[in-house]
This record gives sequence, structure tokens and C-alpha cells, in this order.
Amino acid sequence: MKKLILVVAVFFFTGLGFAQEGVKVSGNTISVKEIAPVWPGCKKSKASSEDCFNKMVAQHIKENYKFPRDKDGEFIRGKTTVSFLIDEKGEVSKVTAEGPKKEINQEAMRIVKLFPKMVPGNSGGKPISVKYKMPFTF
Repeated sequence: MKKLILVVAVFFFTGLGFAQEGVKVSGNTISVKEIAPVWPGCKKSKASSEDCFNKMVAQHIKENYKFPRDKDGEFIRGKTTVSFLIDEKGEVSKVTAEGPKKEINQEAMRIVKLFPKMVPGNSGGKPISVKYKMPFTF
């Protein structure tokens, strides 16, 4: 009888291990696997989607950033931190920038708003909004 109960228990717990794909249970905590948004073209990339995302952001900035000029025509350089959301539709929204130079903040927000539509992040198979905060030095 004890062997039968042991066999049934093993089958029961083995089945539970495969019941929820992408869900991790440890102690009293349940964790659902979250997947970050994917930049267009990164799904087929050999690099990880995070590395590809970072590479594509850098390329996008390099191609689209226009150095603002001061009243004397000199390029304005500086640092800013841009916060933005990639929503459930994969679109960029709620873009803000914090930094000492208004012109740098405005230009950084402009180029982030030009990000292409992405594959949205997801949690447990459902689309989610993902917030980003990135420092930039121009």
C-alpha cells in the first residue's frame, strides 16, 4: 500500500511540474516569466533580444540625433536620463527626460518618440507595459 501511495504521489508531483509553463514556484512565492519588448528584427537575431535591443537603440540614436546648438552656433553637449514606457501595443509612450540642459532633454525625447513599434513585452503570455529608464551622454 505504501508503494502505491508513493507511486501515485510521484506521478502527481511530476504532472504539476509541467502544468504551468513559464511559472516558477519557490517557497510561498510564485514567479511568472516576463519577456521584455522586442525591437523589430531582433526576434531573428543570433544575439540575445536584450543585446539586440540595446544595439538597435544605440544605432537609432546615432542615426537620428541632431546636436542642438546654442545662440553662438556651438553644439550643446550634455547628459540626460530618459524614461519611457513600451505599452501593451508595443508603442512608446510617457516619454520624459531629466537633465540640466533643456535642449538635450528635448532632443533625447524626440528621438525616443521615433522608436519603431515593437513586439510588446509579456507576462504569463499576456501583453504588458514595460518601463525603461536610460542614461544618455551626447
